[in-house]
Amino acid sequence: MLKAMYKSELARLAGVSANTFRRYLNTRREVLSGMGVPPRAKMLPPKAVKFIIDDYCIELPEKMQ
Repeated sequence: MLKAMYKSELARLAGVSANTFRRYLNTRREVLSGMGVPPRAKMLPPKAVKFIIDDYCIELPEKMQ
C-alpha cells in the first residue's frame, strides 16, 4: 500500500530537480485538482502518488512498495 509522500521526495526518486518536477506537475494540474490536491500542497495523498508514479514511470524502492 502506498503512503502519502512529499513532492520533493518524489522528485528525488524520479532523479530530477524540484523545479523540473514542479513543471511536470503543472501539466497534470487538472487531474491532481480532481483528486483534491491543491497546487501548493507539499504532501501528496496516496492516490495522487499512485497516479504520479504510474504517469512519470517512477520506480519505488522495495521498502516503499
